[in-house]
Amino acid sequence: MAELKRLSLNTATVNQWSLKECIEGCVRHGVPAIDPWRDKLHELGVDTAAKMISDNGLEVSALCRGGMFTGLDDASRQVALDDNRRAVDEAVAIGAQCLVLVVGGLPDGSKDIGEARGQVRDAIGTLLDYSRSCNIPLAIEPLHPMFAADRACVNTLAQANDLCDELGDGVGVAVDAYHVWWDPDLAPEIARAKGRILGFHVCDWLVPTTDLLLDRGMMGDGVIDLPAMRQMVEAAGYHGLIEVEIFSAENWWKRDGDEVMQIVIERFDKVV
Repeated sequence: MAELKRLSLNTATVNQWSLKECIEGCVRHGVPAIDPWRDKLHELGVDTAAKMISDNGLEVSALCRGGMFTGLDDASRQVALDDNRRAVDEAVAIGAQCLVLVVGGLPDGSKDIGEARGQVRDAIGTLLDYSRSCNIPLAIEPLHPMFAADRACVNTLAQANDLCDELGDGVGVAVDAYHVWWDPDLAPEIARAKGRILGFHVCDWLVPTTDLLLDRGMMGDGVIDLPAMRQMVEAAGYHGLIEVEIFSAENWWKRDGDEVMQIVIERFDKVV
C-alpha cells in the first residue's frame, strides 16, 4: 500500500474549504503535500499562500491548472498564453514541482478537433520557452474523451506522449486514474512515458456515475484497479507524490472537511 509520506491533497477534494483551511487541514492530519487550484490560490493571495505553505513545511506536488489554450482567433489565444505565463510564475512562487495543463477543447462554434489539437501543440511549444527558463515542468493531463469538446482535446496518454516526443525537454504527463483507466493501451503508454511522468492522480469511477464531472468516487468505491495502475507508474520510474483529486458535488463536498481528510488517509493506505 502507498506510504502516507507520498500523499498529496489536491484542494478540489475538499472544495468546501478555502486554501488556508486546506493547508491547516494538511498539517492537522499529517498530510505532507498539497496541490492548490488557482482560484483558491488567488483568493488567499499568492504571497500569503507561499508563506503558509513554506512555514508549514508542505511540499507542492503541482499547481492546477494551466492550459485552456484553444481559441477562435490570435487575440484569444494570446490571452490564454499570457495567463499561462502567470500560472508558471505562481508555480514558482509556491514551490510547485510542475504546472498541470488541461489543454482546452474546441473553440466556440468549431467542429475541427484536429485544428484544436494543433493549437494546443503550438501553444505548449511557445509556453515552453518561458517555463524552461523558470524551471517549471509542464504536465499534460489527458482527459477522458467525454471532455474532448469542452475541456481537453488531448484524451489519451498516447496523444500526450506524442506531444512530449515532439516538444522535448520540459514537458511530461500527469496520469489521472479517472481519465485513463479505461484505455486499452494504458500499460504500454505508461511504460512509454518513463522518465516524464510528473504526477499520478487517484480517485475512483463510480457505477453508476450520476455526473460525469462532479461525481468522482473515493478510492475503493468504484471500478478502477488503483494498485495495478500504481505498479505501472512505478515500473515506469515514478516514485513521487500521489495526489488525491475528487470532484464530488453531492457527496464529499457536502461532508465535514476533517471527515473527508480522515477517509482519504484511510483509503490511501488501504486501497492505493
